[in-house]
Amino acid sequence: MSTSAALAALFCGAIGTYFARSSLILLLAGRSLPASVERALQNVGPAVLAALTINLAVGSSGLGGVEFAEVAALVVAGGVAAWWKNLTWTFVAGMATLWICSAIT
Repeated sequence: MSTSAALAALFCGAIGTYFARSSLILLLAGRSLPASVERALQNVGPAVLAALTINLAVGSSGLGGVEFAEVAALVVAGGVAAWWKNLTWTFVAGMATLWICSAIT
């Protein structure tokens, strides 16, 4: 593949992704969503965090491939989530623990 073809493919992919992501925002601008949809959208953040957590905990190598830093981050994030029930603080505490434990070990 030539450089110009690769750049054209990259550009087309970027434009396509932009329009796919912005289309919902542009189509719904100035309109309100039904209450049931707004309630369902409140669960998207916790569901994504749970999926990422399970993927981190189990991963492709199974439970045997989990390191101390990952377990510590999961425990801290779980404690913060149970105590404060705030997605942002859960993410911040878990990532900070992961980075600190990874730097130490």
